[in-house]
Amino acid sequence: MSETNSTLALFFYIPFCRTICTYCDFNVYAHLGRLFDVYVDALTREVQTIAREIPPPRRAHSLALGGGTPSVLPTALLAKILESAHAHFEIIDGAEISLEANPGTLDADKLRGLRQLGINRLSLGVQTFDDARLRAFNRDHNAAESREAFGLARRAGFDNINLDLLFGLPDQSLSDWEETLERALAWQPEHLSLYGLQVEEGTALARQIARGRVNELDTDLAAEMFTLADEKLGAAGFLHYEISNYARPGFRSRHNSTYWRNEPYLGFGAGAHSYLNGTRYENVRAPAEYITRSTRGESVIAAREEISRETEIAETLMLGLRLAEGISYSSFEARLGLDVRAIFGDTLEELQTWGLIQSNSERMWLTLRGRLLSNQVLWRFFPDEERLKVER
Repeated sequence: MSETNSTLALFFYIPFCRTICTYCDFNVYAHLGRLFDVYVDALTREVQTIAREIPPPRRAHSLALGGGTPSVLPTALLAKILESAHAHFEIIDGAEISLEANPGTLDADKLRGLRQLGINRLSLGVQTFDDARLRAFNRDHNAAESREAFGLARRAGFDNINLDLLFGLPDQSLSDWEETLERALAWQPEHLSLYGLQVEEGTALARQIARGRVNELDTDLAAEMFTLADEKLGAAGFLHYEISNYARPGFRSRHNSTYWRNEPYLGFGAGAHSYLNGTRYENVRAPAEYITRSTRGESVIAAREEISRETEIAETLMLGLRLAEGISYSSFEARLGLDVRAIFGDTLEELQTWGLIQSNSERMWLTLRGRLLSNQVLWRFFPDEERLKVER
């Protein structure tokens, strides 16, 4: 890895969970508590190794512990990770330090300990308030534990809490979803992440649907749920600032915004990704292999990709369009030396005709319908060698 003049986002991937959700296709593993200590040792060694390869100043504006379920780790191990970050990077004043947590892994003592470590943003994987659906998804908590965890987090001093919620669930009605939103709003969180359930190949949920044990998802109804959420949360004072994310003023996720702006970040841990100075890196996925390589002093990087100019153009555009403010023509040109309208003029005109994109003299952005159909919109900007013949 080479020199960077930018502030970085640091991501620490914890691949451990108590149980595996039926819909999950992430790089996660259950019943591996015996690896917790040696995994954190390997992770902190990686932090030290990578930091040595980047000349100072190594400044970070955000730290995030994700997974998986980082909150399954004992507080002492989480402290070790954060101490390593502070030892090898300059964490700027006011940095966002966030942790993903399952409500069933939290109690008052743990939450107080997390807050004392300097964690200032908590993301609770609530998913739904329906206990039957939580059991069906193999979630390791119930609705009462979600409510208790939220209250305990407030008392521990957390004033920036996100709730993760799923919609478009099997047999979920529009009124079910409305009730979910109302319950979430009653708690007065600062941030909400709303994800339409996806059936990923190879998951338990995909097998259940294929065998007829679970009904197919209703995509038309999920679209109505998306629209309903936009209306209700907007009326409650939330800004729909990214396709799946809503925040009260001042509470956008700074860490995740790094990804959407296609800015540099470093990922540590099994299966983690990094993006720095035009190169993308991916670590080995299996925790045991990650630990073994680290212990032997070998590189934990499994693959690296030099990002072509064409790919950078397309990814900057596709990621930026996920944000409510969309793409600023001047910022795009300052970064890449190109007028996006000159490259994708025909595509943009077509998308505007269909009501999927709006624009003015300064920027372009997705309409609500465009956000709803974002996958169908964004794929149109994938690199095309013939269209993207730009100056090298």
